[in-house]
Amino acid sequence: MVTIYVDDQCCGQISPMLHGQFIEVLGGCIYDGIWVGETSHIPNVKGIRKDFVEAMKKIAPPVIRWPGGCYADTYHWRNGIGPRADRPVTFNENFGTFELDTNQFGTHEFVDLCRMVGAKPWINVNLLSGSVDEMKTWMEYCNREEDTTLKKEREKNGSAEAFHVEYWGIGNEPWAGGGNYTPHGYCDAYRRYATAAPSFKRCMTDPPEYPIKLIACGPDGNKPTERVAWTQDFFKELGRYRKPPVDGYDLHFYNWNVEQDQDTDRCFDEDGWYRVIESCFELDTVIKEQYELIQEGLSQFDAWPGPVQWSAASKCDLVVGEWGNWHGSSFTARPALFQQVTMRDAITTALTLDIFHQNCSRVKMACVAQTVNVLNALFLTDGQRFIKTPNYDVFEMYKIHRDAQLLSLRKIDQEVHEGRGRIYPLASLKDGVIHLNIVNTDYSRSEHIVFVLPWRCIGQSASILCADSPGAYNSWESPDRIRAKDTVPPYFDGQAWHMQVPAASVSVYQFQIA
Repeated sequence: MVTIYVDDQCCGQISPMLHGQFIEVLGGCIYDGIWVGETSHIPNVKGIRKDFVEAMKKIAPPVIRWPGGCYADTYHWRNGIGPRADRPVTFNENFGTFELDTNQFGTHEFVDLCRMVGAKPWINVNLLSGSVDEMKTWMEYCNREEDTTLKKEREKNGSAEAFHVEYWGIGNEPWAGGGNYTPHGYCDAYRRYATAAPSFKRCMTDPPEYPIKLIACGPDGNKPTERVAWTQDFFKELGRYRKPPVDGYDLHFYNWNVEQDQDTDRCFDEDGWYRVIESCFELDTVIKEQYELIQEGLSQFDAWPGPVQWSAASKCDLVVGEWGNWHGSSFTARPALFQQVTMRDAITTALTLDIFHQNCSRVKMACVAQTVNVLNALFLTDGQRFIKTPNYDVFEMYKIHRDAQLLSLRKIDQEVHEGRGRIYPLASLKDGVIHLNIVNTDYSRSEHIVFVLPWRCIGQSASILCADSPGAYNSWESPDRIRAKDTVPPYFDGQAWHMQVPAASVSVYQFQIA
């Protein structure tokens, strides 16, 4: 039995931006996964799969990051605008895709998608093979409202209304995927790009109506020594002279599962189950570490010696632009980086979102990698066939936490069992409703939960995501084998609420404060 005590103490507000998505022209993510074209026999909305649009609307992603990923640093935005019949055909070698790129899905199509599902667009610009002018004209094309030549070109291509793209990432993984920069070299490049970015002000003294936010590349979160040194060196270099705007710092972290050849995306034993689940908790350490390094860097801007003392930037948000499980079997998959999604992946997806929620004062935005057909996907497609993976259900179940106040919890394991399974709870409060999610990571054992609240409540609802086997997944033959379902509400014994959570499950309970 596990007893969970809820304190009437709030620990911060959970930003909806922690539930973002990431899409890239990689494998089957964009083409087939999202874009099928307006003439396709597959039902579509302006060329975008209708089943995908409808499913995305239900989870309401707050932000979508595009075009990459490694692809961003080979992408030239002008290839993706204008009449589609006139767009050049290029070749995509990024991460083993090795396919022709028709450039049918470009800026307008991406913005259309974001508008369809209610998401803010996050565009990553080409730092490695592009130019400052290419970034600047892309920003002008997207956001300029004044009657410039670029605005007229955007209007000719179908949108008189400005896109108002707020988030702009300057490059991608410059430590490897987007070049082999040093933090000093990347800092110099970032200065050039950030300084050249238009402000979209209409006068010197007034703030812009639609300001942009510039996101610098953070470190490889999977390299313990390198990630510390990169962040320290980047902020130290940034602070030596007058500083450009830097609104966000983009950390990438993958839960790697590549050391055991016999452990694949869909075939694993109990040891493989626990190995992947336990390793996802490293992200919590990385977030805390990187947040402190950012604060240290900001605080020392004016302390570092240099010929110019300039007012220091007071804030730079930590964001996690890419995260998710990465199984070794995906390296040889076709399309590239295709993975099935089992209950193991759903469990780690829930735990990772919980890590973000628990660190809501430290991390402000995050995007899962990737939305469709790649790595930790929410959807899988094959021509007309379309599957929602268990990860989709996790995002749908966890919508309740958006804009809610994180509550302080105390957990007491009253019975110590042999084995490696654990209960991981998280609670939030919004509009007089307590939202409790419980992740049971035990491979085979259910658990009795006692939930003690400081308020008198009415048991409102309960849902659960579980499967008949920890290795289960949704296949073409059984697309709904794993689906979140309403379950037996907790019962009240006069002092506490009681519930039984199955092994390998994610449960969500809601209590209305009386």
